[in-house]
Amino acid sequence: MNNNLRYALAAARLNTTDVAAALAVDPKTVTRWLNGRTPYPRHRWAIADLLHVDEADLWPETAPRPQALANGIQAIYPHRWAVPQTVWRNHFDQAREEIDILAYSALFLAEDSAVLNTLIKRAEAGVKVRILLGDPDGPEVAARGNDEGIGAEVMTARIKNALMLYQPLVNVDGVEIRLHRTVLYNSIYRTDNELLVNAHAYGTPAANAPVMHLTRTDDSGPATTYITSFNHIWNGAQPHGK
Repeated sequence: MNNNLRYALAAARLNTTDVAAALAVDPKTVTRWLNGRTPYPRHRWAIADLLHVDEADLWPETAPRPQALANGIQAIYPHRWAVPQTVWRNHFDQAREEIDILAYSALFLAEDSAVLNTLIKRAEAGVKVRILLGDPDGPEVAARGNDEGIGAEVMTARIKNALMLYQPLVNVDGVEIRLHRTVLYNSIYRTDNELLVNAHAYGTPAANAPVMHLTRTDDSGPATTYITSFNHIWNGAQPHGK
């Protein structure tokens, strides 16, 4: 399943018939691409041009492995939806000491049963898991919903849905969930010294905003800045569940 391509088509408000017509192929061929088959290069380039994105956004496996951009900055993805699903799963699976998640809802992770199972298994192996979600009754959540253009009620519902999906983690030793009332400038997904930081941009859903892959190399690097931010929010948040 190529979710990157699906999200890009949805964002462009195009369907399989539209793409098939633009590329002069059978709609069934486009469906096969959506289901995970990798197109020939000429078709990949044509689709990328049609959607005004890079080929690597849609098929990350075809791009060369990125080199570190600077000390502590490993890569930058143009959108959160462009981060391959396997990257998210491997990111959490590699944790040996701690996992930190800071977002308003992180619903895209809660809906991934493989990620939930990984969080449970990592906690059972002794990894400390801390999850920080927005307080659904807080004004910050309402404001973020309006900022994204989806409305306060939808954002609140997303958080409540996420909390329900995270419920299997509540009674697992080593897992703690808290609710925060903070204006977030980024969502943070940390495992040990590796961070995926999803920027927040006014008027833009988090899924469409960039993600930075950071590695903590020393106490003055960018990763440390976000770890410190997480800890400040954690210390002022209210426990949930248990």
